Amino acid sequence: MKKPIIFALDDDPQVLRAVTRDLKSEYRATYRIMSTDSANDALEALEDLKKKNETIALFLVDQRMPEMLGVEFLTKAKKFYPSAKKVLLTAYSDTDAAIKAINDVQLDYYLTKPWNPPEEKLYPTLNDLLDVWQLDFQPEFEGIKVLGYQFSPKSHDIKDFLSANLFPFQWLDVETSDKAKEIIELHKLTTSDLPVVSLADGECYKNPNIVELATALGLNAHPKDTLYDVVIIGAGPSGLAAAVYGGSEGLKTLLIEKHAPGGQAGTSSRIENYLGFPNGLSGQELTHRAITQAKRFGIEFLSPQEVTSISEKDGYKNITLGNGQCISTKSVVITTGVNYRKLEAKGIDEYTGAGIYYGSSMTEAQACNNKEVFIVGGGNSAGQSAVYLSKFAKNVYIAVRKKDLTSSMSSYLIDQIDAIDNITLLGHTNITEATGTDGRLTELELSNSATSETKKAKADALFIFIGARPYTDWLALDIIKNERGFIETGRDLTRYNNFKQIWKKNREPFLLETCSPGIFASGDVRAGAMNRVASAVGEGAMAIKFVHEYLAEI
Repeated sequence: MKKPIIFALDDDPQVLRAVTRDLKSEYRATYRIMSTDSANDALEALEDLKKKNETIALFLVDQRMPEMLGVEFLTKAKKFYPSAKKVLLTAYSDTDAAIKAINDVQLDYYLTKPWNPPEEKLYPTLNDLLDVWQLDFQPEFEGIKVLGYQFSPKSHDIKDFLSANLFPFQWLDVETSDKAKEIIELHKLTTSDLPVVSLADGECYKNPNIVELATALGLNAHPKDTLYDVVIIGAGPSGLAAAVYGGSEGLKTLLIEKHAPGGQAGTSSRIENYLGFPNGLSGQELTHRAITQAKRFGIEFLSPQEVTSISEKDGYKNITLGNGQCISTKSVVITTGVNYRKLEAKGIDEYTGAGIYYGSSMTEAQACNNKEVFIVGGGNSAGQSAVYLSKFAKNVYIAVRKKDLTSSMSSYLIDQIDAIDNITLLGHTNITEATGTDGRLTELELSNSATSETKKAKADALFIFIGARPYTDWLALDIIKNERGFIETGRDLTRYNNFKQIWKKNREPFLLETCSPGIFASGDVRAGAMNRVASAVGEGAMAIKFVHEYLAEI
């Protein structure tokens, strides 16, 4: 935590040096001491300190100054730091003005010059005032602050990006937060500037795009080199495992992620069936451990950055990035995973980001406090989110098309859900329409396929976890995919009529190799994958084994 500041102001350089010396001698361990001999410079400094989220505990100000009287300065300083203690330094002839200032500016004390010895005439008074100030002092959050409207899709995107990339932040709703209103006034912001991201140093980014924000936060979106041994596309569990093994085994490894590391697993509030963690761990914790481990082995990580195409020339794979840059690699591992399938119902698109969210239960959980929350989906991600949201919401409803969860969810999660009073399972239920007011979701229409009954239900939030649509639309290369878009690998490729036209090697494809030699697929994006974190991690490690075998051929 930053040290609070004791701010001294006196136009007499000799007096200022003496008071600064005494203040530092007594308080430097707990407070920062700042001083100036110009009242105008001091006011400029106060505005800058406020923008940088600095805290002033006490002002020690001379009364007689040429630019303005001390009382006048304290009146203006109060606008920036109303809770700071205020002490006036006066000559004997100024005591009347000091007494008047007690009422005018809520002056806390006045000291007459000289104050020697400070142990008797300065420190006891300041100690008492600082002790009182500390009793009421609540340190401000020093990290990133996000200002915006709760039901703004752009605000949600920024919160989701920060959360997924493990940046702690404080959300400030401009409609309800006094702190948000203070920052808006201080930086002279308008509604067109929202959402605003205020960094720890006070710098504000108005309505930033994700790439701009990522650059400001120090994330790397530009590759350092043009040639790699292996490029891994996608930083979910499988991609992270591939990166760890690629780096640890000496391969020049580049990991590229479009949004944030962790993939769908990274949004899980609790993973309880992962080997070696009997008490479970969050998806964010697993992601943080994995990305730290991969970087320790020297891999290069680009995020946020998108791969738009892969082509082949002279035995190398050429990768085009979203910013137009091109890099070459000897091999590729595709681990782009899956996206949640869109819910096809009236009104869903209209309120997406404004009460309706795909995944993101951890990002918006606080906004669901004592609210009515619906979840669509019967997989483990839906179940984990239901358990997590039940800690905040008044009621959580899980809507599934089937009778129950037994065919799609792990039994340990079903048992947890059954034991939580404010979670209700709605079997045979489809959501047919979403409606709202003032640009936000307020109601859902539910249809029961077993009884053909339709009813309306109050809904403050809807989280969607349905289906698995592989992220492979960007692949223009002749990579064989099944009818659902998942990448085929290994012996399964031989079932396709055009395989022999594409595959020109004398050997069969390796287990995780696509129909294009040297391009591998692992994790959920691969046809036949098990859709479990452990299996994705295993496939990522296996992919690097086959990368080594492929590199030995060329």
